[in-house]
Amino acid sequence: MVGVVVIKWGGGLITDKEKMCTADLQILKGLATVAANSSKQLVIVHGAGSFGHLKCKKYQIGTKSEHQKEGAAEVQEDMILLNNEVMRALKMAGVDAKVYHPHTWASGSGPNFEGELPFYSTGVTVVHGDVVPSKETDFTILSGDDLVVRYALEIPNVERLVFAVSGVDGLLTAPPTSDSSKLITTWSSDQPFVSSHDTNIDVTGGIYLKAKRGSLVADRDIDVLLVRGENLERVHAAIHGKDVIGTRIVRKPSKATIATENPFTR
Repeated sequence: MVGVVVIKWGGGLITDKEKMCTADLQILKGLATVAANSSKQLVIVHGAGSFGHLKCKKYQIGTKSEHQKEGAAEVQEDMILLNNEVMRALKMAGVDAKVYHPHTWASGSGPNFEGELPFYSTGVTVVHGDVVPSKETDFTILSGDDLVVRYALEIPNVERLVFAVSGVDGLLTAPPTSDSSKLITTWSSDQPFVSSHDTNIDVTGGIYLKAKRGSLVADRDIDVLLVRGENLERVHAAIHGKDVIGTRIVRKPSKATIATENPFTR
């Protein structure tokens, strides 16, 4: 039986997050080619980037803002536009893929959001970050980083979770612009790291959330890797469980002593 790999294509990787609704078609073409050449059954979860974050912040999605309904509809439409580019790239690469837009089947936010996970058993499943219904605030943001947790833990035969991130090789000991910055090759949730997160653009937590959600999966003994998404060879290697430059998230030691309530350094 073919193993399943859940892979997150970060929104910052596949879009220009500083330009509204601008996809990086070259990156999408490359990632789609990697998917086409994979021997694993893939679940692709893609982020929103400039197709979601900026408008979610503008309309204050998740806060009962009076403009939420208008904003939710706009973001959902924009995410469909981005997904169209994703699906077009996959089709051009010869990948049999089917998309399931979360606003049609999911509600709530966080890793315990509600909704039965759709799964394309004979091809590649594609889902994405989205604005979905919420009992508390009418609408809320469902991050792709929350989607990957449930897919990794609930779909049978999942071998690993891969985060293809933008601009860095993985988790770092210092900001990427610092001369002292070093790659953390193995990380667990009792260890610190430095997260460079632009709250003016990203409304879902950036690499901090990826590490936090990845640790939930790693604690269930499923391989979790963060790799530089621009490097297609690394993405391919990570999917197939080969040695690769990046960060491997592992189970937190059972007897570890955590010095602070939040071990992350932001």
